[in-house]
Amino acid sequence: MRFSRLSELRAASAPDAPCVEDATTSLSNSEFHSRVLAAASVFADLGVWAGDVIAIMLPNQVEFVVTMFAAWRLGAAVTPVKPSLTRKEATHQIVDSGAALVINATGETVVPDIRSLPVAALNGEKPHTGVPFDDPAALALLIYTSGTTGLPKGVMLDHSNIEAMVEMGRHSLKVTAADHCLLVMPLFHVNAILVSTLSPLSAGGRVTLRERFDIDTFFDDVERLRPTYFSGVPTIYALLNALPDHVKPDTSSLRYGICGAAPASAELLKSFETRYGFPLIEGYGLSEGTCGSTVNPLDGVRKAGTVGLPFPGQRIAIADPRGLHLPQGATGEVLIHGPNVMRGYLGKPEETAKTIVDGWLHTGDIGRIDEDGYLSIVGRLKEMIIRGGENIYPREIEDVLSEFPGVLEAAVIGAPHETLGETVIAYVTYRPGFSGSTDALDEHCTSQLTRYKRPVVINIVDSLPKNAVGKIDKMKLRDMWASQNP
Repeated sequence: MRFSRLSELRAASAPDAPCVEDATTSLSNSEFHSRVLAAASVFADLGVWAGDVIAIMLPNQVEFVVTMFAAWRLGAAVTPVKPSLTRKEATHQIVDSGAALVINATGETVVPDIRSLPVAALNGEKPHTGVPFDDPAALALLIYTSGTTGLPKGVMLDHSNIEAMVEMGRHSLKVTAADHCLLVMPLFHVNAILVSTLSPLSAGGRVTLRERFDIDTFFDDVERLRPTYFSGVPTIYALLNALPDHVKPDTSSLRYGICGAAPASAELLKSFETRYGFPLIEGYGLSEGTCGSTVNPLDGVRKAGTVGLPFPGQRIAIADPRGLHLPQGATGEVLIHGPNVMRGYLGKPEETAKTIVDGWLHTGDIGRIDEDGYLSIVGRLKEMIIRGGENIYPREIEDVLSEFPGVLEAAVIGAPHETLGETVIAYVTYRPGFSGSTDALDEHCTSQLTRYKRPVVINIVDSLPKNAVGKIDKMKLRDMWASQNP
């Protein structure tokens, strides 16, 4: 499946079928293809061509998808830029990516000497008449990592990467032409592009975009639009699960919800499915692996607390610090191998060489594979806490805290300690209408955890800081702890 030709193929096969819509615009297949050709013509007139990069600095809207497909038709790549970034923050990504053009709401200049084009200018009067670009090795996406350890890096994904990932996802999630995805994740994230946009569109299905997840309107959209699936992060599911008991929406159209980007507790997954009547399919992946590497099966055993089995065409291994593969049941770094593994980090050959070794992507995540081949993620290498020589994985403690009645979210970090090296610090938020004491949480942890794993301090807070994708921002928690405990 060449995405440079997808809009054309959809228009030819079912011109009047729905394709993509947002809050103000709804496009059929033929209308979408016309918009893609018009935008491609505008870009070509501005000198954009194969090998160039277009920065898309837009919220979730139809024009984001149009720009992406128009760029690919010309052989250009796209780099999605979070639209709320300051000019200084956006400059790093735009300059580092080598973008030839920036598409934003107003056409306001973001970086001097790099042209910005207002989104309204995409509606050109003449269609592009050139032949669609066709090279699976060409760069398709430049996704910038969240940058929790320095400036964000550009993850280079070529067309063969995204084609392989979409095919794997469609097969594992059984996406067909009958599917309608409700997109609530930000399109500057690879999950929203691959899982919520390209997968349904390539299968002949449709996608409805929302600018962001809105807890007040989400179930109204589900009842009115009748989507068949959506994708979210654990925070979204925790918030929905915390709604008052009288909220009982009609979710009969939904086949499943996909949960990823951060670990979800087994308790949350079970409680949500019991309440709302559709399964949450937890998966695992990262931008460097073009989004997904494991997923719990739709048909078959779904093991809550695991992130499932490898996608077809991928291999997962667990390795020790030397990179040697470990036996089943051992804990170590998760490695990924397959056609979804990124080309590398843009302009960073040394970091690429450290991350991809003999074709294996070193994820920096710590996990184990059980006797049935299911992967469990127990933490991040950089988040592992070492207390008195003992390795402590925050995920285990977070799961225990999340089991306490009324807890909405939990996060665990390591704090420096003069004697022990590090100690365990926890942060907890409660669902609306619930409360609890630190003594009760301490008692709960005492019954569930060996002494050295128990938090020495449990902070009950109103909310936890999040990054742009909705993951808990542990760097901010560490800064918060350090500022309060100098």
